[in-house]
Amino acid sequence: MQDSSSSTTAAGIEETAGFFHPSRRPYRFTILMFISLIVLGSYFAYDSIGALAPTLIEALHIDRSTIGNLYTYYSIAAIAIVFFGGMLYDLLGPRRASLLFCTLVLVGAAIVAAAHSTWQLFAGRLIFGAGSESLIVVQSAIISRWFKGKEMALAFGIALTISRVGTLFSFNTEELIAKYFGSYRIALWAAAGFCLFSLLCNLAYVVMDHHGEKVLGLPKPAGGDKIVFSDITKFNSSFWFVTLLCVTFYSAIFPFTALATDMFHDKWGIPLTSAGTGGFISQVFDSFFHMFSTAPGITSIIIFASMVFAPFAGNLIDRIGKRATLMVIGSLLLIPAHLVMGITHWNPIPSMIVLGAAFVLVPAAMWPSVPLVVEEKRVGTAFGLMTAIQNLGLGLFPLLNGKLRDATGSYTATQIMFASLGVCGLVFAWLLLRSDKRHGNKLEQGKIHETASISI
Repeated sequence: MQDSSSSTTAAGIEETAGFFHPSRRPYRFTILMFISLIVLGSYFAYDSIGALAPTLIEALHIDRSTIGNLYTYYSIAAIAIVFFGGMLYDLLGPRRASLLFCTLVLVGAAIVAAAHSTWQLFAGRLIFGAGSESLIVVQSAIISRWFKGKEMALAFGIALTISRVGTLFSFNTEELIAKYFGSYRIALWAAAGFCLFSLLCNLAYVVMDHHGEKVLGLPKPAGGDKIVFSDITKFNSSFWFVTLLCVTFYSAIFPFTALATDMFHDKWGIPLTSAGTGGFISQVFDSFFHMFSTAPGITSIIIFASMVFAPFAGNLIDRIGKRATLMVIGSLLLIPAHLVMGITHWNPIPSMIVLGAAFVLVPAAMWPSVPLVVEEKRVGTAFGLMTAIQNLGLGLFPLLNGKLRDATGSYTATQIMFASLGVCGLVFAWLLLRSDKRHGNKLEQGKIHETASISI
């Protein structure tokens, strides 16, 4: 805690400093831009497999369970890295750790792009997953370092929106790249190119962070979400219900999007690209303008909703509370959305909009709830444990999604599976609501000034 003299000194420095001094907002928000862009490439490359699924299945003569496995291998690496990623961060510091993990992301994406066998694809996704999940944790710690006590909630919202641009571009350009250049491999190399761009942004962050650290005497930030096993037995029922909701909810979203593009193309005959003409850039713009008319574009509705509405949802929840109630509502929305797409041939766009609404409500209420239901000294363990358990679901259900599709020849069984996850999530959310009442209604209260990174 700063004393009054140090606070006065800091205020005096900011008043006398130049426009782009590290103590001023332009410097902080410029560094935020680079911090946000260091994960742009990993978001793009993560979903490039799902965006290209129909083309990869045809070109590589692989089944849909292999597509699911590519997401499973990513999650295997993500689970493993949770247990020592924080220690690496403590050992290396923010700059070297971010460069290490950003390099792993680039190497993994490049191996996937160059792969000529299934095992090479899996190896690339393992390396990619080890770097990508760690990079997200590092990003949160860096933001906390530069914005602690200064617009932190705004900074996390901006970072989330910029990061999700990578996913939005992946679903709306990868098939277009493959079609325009006549090769799925060019599209995968484009994903690696975005990862290279993120690495270059990382270098810019390193320069600015090093300069700011010298000028401001910044302390070394905490290592982030590390699991301390002795803390696990101290968590109450509210935390465990939040965690179980986390794994069921995310398992009904991301494993679904892994093969959603293929489902929309196969079941509804929705084209993979728009019928735009002209040059490549013109067709990219056309793809976005006609997003709801292509299979990958419809898949990206969920992500688009989170980009646009998550900051507003977070602000609303901060004011009104009702976190557990909103998690109940969000979980309930999953059930009809998945069932309608599974058992009918109705236009899937309304169901995807409903899923987008759920994807806005639940994460915005869920992640900031964790510091409210666990002790402050155990928050790092809580987030680390939630991330590990979440990735168990993200590893299992893409595999089941692909295997059920291959075994049944349709997506009815897979959509029933995802609706069942919504039912489980609804039960856990309801149990959380009851548990919260026993523990003082902490989640239902409004105007609680707690800050937590939202990892959606």
